[in-house]
Amino acid sequence: MSSRRRFYARPLLATAASIVVLTGVAAAAPAATPTAASAASPAAALDDTYYQGALGKTGTALKSSLHSTISDQTTLSYSQVWDALKATDEDPANSSNVILLYTGRSQSKSENGGDTGDWNREHVWAKSHGDFGTATGPGTDIHHLRPEDVQVNSTRGNKDFDDGGSAVSGAPGNYTDGDSFEPRDAVKGDVARMILYMAVRYEGDDAFADLEPNDSVSNGSAPNIGRLSVLKQWSQEDPPDSFEQNRNEVIFDQFQHNRNPFIDHPEWVESIW
Repeated sequence: MSSRRRFYARPLLATAASIVVLTGVAAAAPAATPTAASAASPAAALDDTYYQGALGKTGTALKSSLHSTISDQTTLSYSQVWDALKATDEDPANSSNVILLYTGRSQSKSENGGDTGDWNREHVWAKSHGDFGTATGPGTDIHHLRPEDVQVNSTRGNKDFDDGGSAVSGAPGNYTDGDSFEPRDAVKGDVARMILYMAVRYEGDDAFADLEPNDSVSNGSAPNIGRLSVLKQWSQEDPPDSFEQNRNEVIFDQFQHNRNPFIDHPEWVESIW
């Protein structure tokens, strides 16, 4: 395994701009006593409701609390996943297209299937890592299912995630070798947070395997995926952006009605692992 570390940080210009705008609005507005609802941020509102039981916890207690919360979900069939991904991964600049995870390509929603050039359903937590296939549950959980080019999906296969390898044809910025896959910088954190969501959601109490990240590669059919140390680094270096946050909202509002807590609270990655 070759080792390559490329450090980067996603600019937080949008967040800063929002703060400036909100500050300007507050200064110009007539004097008034803000209500609790108007003063609360979206994150604070979730903490007061959805995540109330998790606040103040760390380690296994936090993981257990989040598991209870996010396990309350609506499940989809594998065929329903097609339409769900057309909504969750819609290109913000072109509502007729979806954005593919690894390639970053914007492609027509109608070009889904199994032929060369089509996009299909990539299981970020590989199906064989826990032997859940496309069964309703982990096999159809759209928090870790993403649109991807058929051939690039095949190249990733069931490999673990790690740094290093040779460039992936047709997917600039992605690298692979015999036992691992490295996604492009812009979605490294997305991949990490999807993997860690699965580890919290599926704990072996619902007839499926207890999914857990580890620091290994070549996990095969074991219910593990690695490398955890690299995934933690990716999550820190690539924080949630507006696309990932919107995706979480669409899944919550329209489809599964549960959330990926590591998008809402990235700091919980370190609190658990």
